[in-house]
Amino acid sequence: QVQLAEPGGGLVQAGGPLRLSCRASGLTFSSYAMGWFRQAPGKGREFVAAINWNGGITRYADSVKGRFTISRDNAKNTVPLQMNSLKPEGTAVYYCAARPFYGTRTGAGEYGCWGQGTRVTVSS
Repeated sequence: QVQLAEPGGGLVQAGGPLRLSCRASGLTFSSYAMGWFRQAPGKGREFVAAINWNGGITRYADSVKGRFTISRDNAKNTVPLQMNSLKPEGTAVYYCAARPFYGTRTGAGEYGCWGQGTRVTVSS
């Protein structure tokens, strides 16, 4: 059974950094592309970042480009998301997602496995 866990959320001041991480189990991790999404209060789930199976290709939402960095460690089955220069509009529940294909995708419907989410609050 595929399980994704996202420790690392919390409260951070605007302009500050925060590092999330996703730990995957129950899958052949290197055969999966991974993504991060977020859902702000009262809004739909939106794409944040994605990474292909070997880390060679990454994609970002325009709203986070240049501030967030997604990476992966296939030996540890983890996908960190380093978030810098956080803004109050970044307040949301952040979700890790996995898709059993090599390539990246930005649509939530392309991902079949989801974590429980971790809450990030950015204070102004």
